[in-house]
Amino acid sequence: MLFGQNRDQLRRFYFETWNKYQKKEPLQPLEAMIAEVVALHPEYHDLLADEEKALNQEFNAESGQSNPFMHMGMHLGLREQISTDRPQGIKAIHEALSKKNGNAHEAEHRMMECLGQAMWEVQQNGMPPDEQNYLECLKKL
Repeated sequence: MLFGQNRDQLRRFYFETWNKYQKKEPLQPLEAMIAEVVALHPEYHDLLADEEKALNQEFNAESGQSNPFMHMGMHLGLREQISTDRPQGIKAIHEALSKKNGNAHEAEHRMMECLGQAMWEVQQNGMPPDEQNYLECLKKL
């Protein structure tokens, strides 16, 4: 895991990366991936313009707030799974969904439903992810 459980370090990395991207500074490969995901989400640009506020902000699902850092992190996780085809078959599923939905970004949004479910199950059961259940969910999209 990139930063373990340190939320502030992770959020700062997003800020630093987005700042470098906007200044057209050279990016490391991981930074380039993050900048690409942020660029696809203009709704988060204002948040990333105010580091201090966002570092302290709690995103509460009960009040209807989704966590933009979780959302972007799920994009990154999916992209890593797709690039390594792990679990095996996810790359082909992504390609098919990209064609069906018109683009890779929208396909990732659809796939997040299954990834979120798989993450929830891991938290509830305290067991490793069930790749077969995850793939079955993805195939139904």
